[in-house]
Amino acid sequence: MAQDLLSTLRRVNRVVALLVGVLLMGCVAFVLADIVLRQLGSSLGGTDEISGYVMAIATAWGMGYTLLELGHVRIDLLRSRAPAPGRALFDLAAMLALAGTVTLIAIRGWPVLSRSLANSSRANTPLETPLALVQAPWLAGWAWFAVMAWLTFVAAVILVLRGDFKASEATIGTFGELDALK
Repeated sequence: MAQDLLSTLRRVNRVVALLVGVLLMGCVAFVLADIVLRQLGSSLGGTDEISGYVMAIATAWGMGYTLLELGHVRIDLLRSRAPAPGRALFDLAAMLALAGTVTLIAIRGWPVLSRSLANSSRANTPLETPLALVQAPWLAGWAWFAVMAWLTFVAAVILVLRGDFKASEATIGTFGELDALK
């Protein structure tokens, strides 16, 4: 069950990563077009603002993918010296802290979006971008990351309770420098 859940999450996150990649490539094309137009004496305008929005959205959505690829940075000085059950406990504690923190961010992000929707808030920039258009996908990315973190935590707990420390470590462990050299 735990491995099926993790496989499903990985498949979904690969699609999310591809969509985020397309978004980033679109942003690159937009910036390049603006650079070329500037050389011709014109400009699309707002490329800095739009690229900032795209980066915020891409980052929020990319966090879930990074989680399952063990790409988040962790200091594992004590963990690396512990036996498999101890490493599993360190991993579960780290995962619990991550899931709790990300959930708090997602929960605290909702009032910001809600206020922007209620007030029809716009950016204080020449584009006057409706903030909800940016905040909604940004918040959805954080919410997805929170869901991903909790589901991954639950899968890891199941693996640890089964005594499958190797699978647990492959799911929520660290990808250290020593592992990269092997």
